[in-house]
Amino acid sequence: MIDPRIAESFARQSMMTSLNARLIMAAEGRCVIAASLLPAFRQQHGAAHAAVAFALGDSAAGYAALTEMPEGQEVMTAEMKINLLRPATGEALEAVGEVIRAGRRLTVVRAEVFALTGTARKSVALLQGTMIGV
Repeated sequence: MIDPRIAESFARQSMMTSLNARLIMAAEGRCVIAASLLPAFRQQHGAAHAAVAFALGDSAAGYAALTEMPEGQEVMTAEMKINLLRPATGEALEAVGEVIRAGRRLTVVRAEVFALTGTARKSVALLQGTMIGV
């Protein structure tokens, strides 16, 4: 299920377009975004650059937050922390974002980023942060 408001906002994100990212699911405090691991976004060792994991995780967490916000509101990241767990090697990355607590003004979120190779799925990054409605 994809909230139409999230799909419309996601379509305007040039960063996600550059990463060739796809919105897989966005509803009820949860969002999943996936992207093939393109050669242009790898670091010198062949793994995805940390910026790719951050961008996907941040967007998944942000859109998870937006699903809990009123119509007419948008979302921006107030702060975000990332823990890189292992090199992001594989065919694609998948970010799963979720709301931990939605307050009146701030929403605490987290995301986990996975590297995908065939049917294997390995956790490569954890993010936690705060979103604010704008």
